[in-house]
Amino acid sequence: MSRHDAQALILAAGKGTRMKSARAKALHPLLGVPLLEHVLRAVQGVGVEPVTVVVGHQADGIEAAFAGRGLAFVRQEPPLGTGHAVQAARELIAAGRARTLLAVNGDLPLLRSQTLAALLDAHRRGGGAATLLSVVLEDPAEYGRVLREADGSVRAIVEARDATAEQKRIPEINAGVYAFDVDRLLEVLGQLRPQNAQGEFYLTDVVGLLRAAGRQVGAMTAADGREGLGVNSHAELASAARLLRARRCAELMAAGVAIEDPETTFVGLDAEVEADALLRPFTLLEGRTRVAAGAMVGPFARLVDTTVGRGAQVLDHCLLRECVVEAEASVGPFAHVRPESRIGVKAKVGNFVELKKTRLGEGSKAPHLSYIGDATVGPGVNIGAGTITCNYDGVHKHPTRIEAGAFIGSDTTLVAPVTIGEGAYIAAGSAITEDVPAGALALGRARQVVKPGWAEARRQKAGAAKGPRGEQG
Repeated sequence: MSRHDAQALILAAGKGTRMKSARAKALHPLLGVPLLEHVLRAVQGVGVEPVTVVVGHQADGIEAAFAGRGLAFVRQEPPLGTGHAVQAARELIAAGRARTLLAVNGDLPLLRSQTLAALLDAHRRGGGAATLLSVVLEDPAEYGRVLREADGSVRAIVEARDATAEQKRIPEINAGVYAFDVDRLLEVLGQLRPQNAQGEFYLTDVVGLLRAAGRQVGAMTAADGREGLGVNSHAELASAARLLRARRCAELMAAGVAIEDPETTFVGLDAEVEADALLRPFTLLEGRTRVAAGAMVGPFARLVDTTVGRGAQVLDHCLLRECVVEAEASVGPFAHVRPESRIGVKAKVGNFVELKKTRLGEGSKAPHLSYIGDATVGPGVNIGAGTITCNYDGVHKHPTRIEAGAFIGSDTTLVAPVTIGEGAYIAAGSAITEDVPAGALALGRARQVVKPGWAEARRQKAGAAKGPRGEQG
């Protein structure tokens, strides 16, 4: 998107009282990132700079969460409304007075960069002192109403709590996004007064002050009214999440991704899915997950910071975190792949198998009921059901190495550190505590003892001990 000659101010000092949470509203998670992150990405997507964030409640936590992003922070103490927030940033705004000020409420996660760019363009063409973003809603609820003149210019914005019954019937609301001529804004900013029931300084009152000074104020109505929906409660947070999930899935499907049930599919902002991949119902792709073309994920699968190669399958009820599944490999159902694991080309991790910090070689398979941790497994290895690598001695973790073509029998315990040589066989039920040479057979189990007739003799003895009615003597 083209760069605009503007600076940005994001207002994120509010406590979010209606959230009824100890966490600052700006930090509540939404589609895998903090609420404020959505607004920040929309603003930065326009190419404006610098970007200043006004913080107040839990300022230290917000500044820490967004450190290293090239942002400037201003503290609003105490937070006394949106107008007071802009006053707190007055010096930084004035330093960039040659640039239009884009002021945005920090609780608008559905806002798009394209809409902000259009607002800045409309402001430049209109040549007024300010241009605000409005949206039209069927139920304006508690949002501030936009009062227009006959020529379409804005006369004032009235907050819902201060509006008359007639004004509350107006469907056009203020979205909390503004483009200001900085010099004109600074002329009236100091005139703000807390003339409302809450004793706060409303940024919306700037509109009336500009009009009183003979300045023009315009408005651009967003095509999608949902972009003006703020988040002030957990219910509104959940509603925003639903809308963002739908938007994300719609974008992916338009790009060629097959999503069987968008309503139950979660794809985070930083996840990437290539065309011709298939996402089945109740799939969650979080963090920087990558799913290649031809891969299938789900149903009921959660992937976090995971890469899935071309043609690979992650089947039902799997959890994968910080791992790699290479091309044409298969995982699941009911598998858990933990961080730093890598599943090779055409390898298989089956049901109720857990991998931890393990590399499974090309074509190798652990089909069921095994724990493989801190292991390097070569190509073409078969790991039988019930195999366990005993990698932890209570103090340290130790590695297991299984070389190419080895066969690990069912119910085997591999006590690390241990190496199983190329092509070696481990008999079922063995406990292996020493290295096994290439091509060897290793057994590590108790010798079987058979006592003929023992079971029949036991039954006869038990019967003799009972009385004539089958009772104990």
